[in-house]
Amino acid sequence: MDRCLSLFSFLPLLILCVSLVGLSAIDGRDNRTEHRTFTPINLDLYHSSIRLLGEINGLVRRHPDKLSKDTIKAGNKGYHTEVTVITYCHGRKDVYDNSKFRILLSFGQHGRELITSELALHILSILTEEESLDNIDSVTLNSFLDKLVIKVVPMENLNGRKLVEGGDLCERRNGRGVDLNRNWSVDWGKKEKDYDPYEENPGVAAFSEPESQIMQKLATSFNPHIWVNVHSGMEALFMPYDHRNTTPNGLYSVRMRSLLEDLNRLHCHNRCMIGSGGGSVGYLAHGTATDYMYDIVRVPMAFTFEIYGDGEASSKDCFKMFNPTDFTTYNRVLKDWSAAFFTIFKVAPKHIDEISSQIALSSSKKFESMDDYLQGYLMDRSSRYGKKTEVLDLGMQEIRTYFRLFLLSFVLLMFMFCSRISKTKSLRSSMSSMSL
Repeated sequence: MDRCLSLFSFLPLLILCVSLVGLSAIDGRDNRTEHRTFTPINLDLYHSSIRLLGEINGLVRRHPDKLSKDTIKAGNKGYHTEVTVITYCHGRKDVYDNSKFRILLSFGQHGRELITSELALHILSILTEEESLDNIDSVTLNSFLDKLVIKVVPMENLNGRKLVEGGDLCERRNGRGVDLNRNWSVDWGKKEKDYDPYEENPGVAAFSEPESQIMQKLATSFNPHIWVNVHSGMEALFMPYDHRNTTPNGLYSVRMRSLLEDLNRLHCHNRCMIGSGGGSVGYLAHGTATDYMYDIVRVPMAFTFEIYGDGEASSKDCFKMFNPTDFTTYNRVLKDWSAAFFTIFKVAPKHIDEISSQIALSSSKKFESMDDYLQGYLMDRSSRYGKKTEVLDLGMQEIRTYFRLFLLSFVLLMFMFCSRISKTKSLRSSMSSMSL
């Protein structure tokens, strides 16, 4: 009996231990299950950074008549990086021909967006005709490519990409924790209420990062007509601005939107969001590359493309959120967006040519007469600022009066000057004859 009582006294403790072990096993199983939901990099679809750059090097070696490669290195405060730049120009001899349209494309600015660098490789493969586009033959392709010089940065953020390959699948920043798309000088350092330092660290100063310094020097020296910064995370076709919720004014802005609408219809199947980055995404981004290209470098057409996003993926499952994970979707993304870029190569230069012609025509009209120029100027001011017709007429009268007084004064001064010269010559002549 005493032995039974003794066993019963330990029974609650035994039950408690069994329960804790069971809960621990369940928690461990749940944790393992949750860990398994984080999608790893699919190496059957995606190249490692070394393999991808190796494939590109192979293209350059096989097609020296079309491609050339530069590796630009930079560093500061013990941090170093390098950026590979591939230049496409048919025949290579016309790389510095100013009559050609210059296009600059950047991929892989955020390390976790692997699909963007895969697209860069695919575009280069089509440019060298190792891959092909549907419904475009070689003759048609080369007919518009001959007019272009294209610089491709296939992996801007190599150090950040290596961190992702090392297992940090959500890393978007560079090798020392700075978001390269917040490190440019336009509106740099401004922070919104929802600022996340892990996601959007702008660095200690604008252009503090070697990667941004390399890209800034490349852009200013190349002076492109078209810039595209390629990202993933959603499907969108953005134009400036990122730091405002508005788009720019003027002819180029109208043409940019028109081009984006065509791309959405032809290649994005009307799924893509269109507009300014700041006005479309739901938050403002400060210190971005595209805003710098448009405002400072004065690139006529500057874009940010978002080529893929899985809106149903967990925010912690970053590889799945930013990159297609199955063969069918992967190929669809490369096919659709490659076609979109070649539409840009074909159509965008025509847009820029037409705008340049309109600007030149407008400028020539301004020299028809002073009155026509002034009236056109004031009418433009009136339409912008709502001046009344009476004020416009009064202004025209005053300006005409001042201009005519200026002309009269100028004529009188010239007459007095000429008379003075004539008198001086006469005086010298008379003095000369007296001395004789």
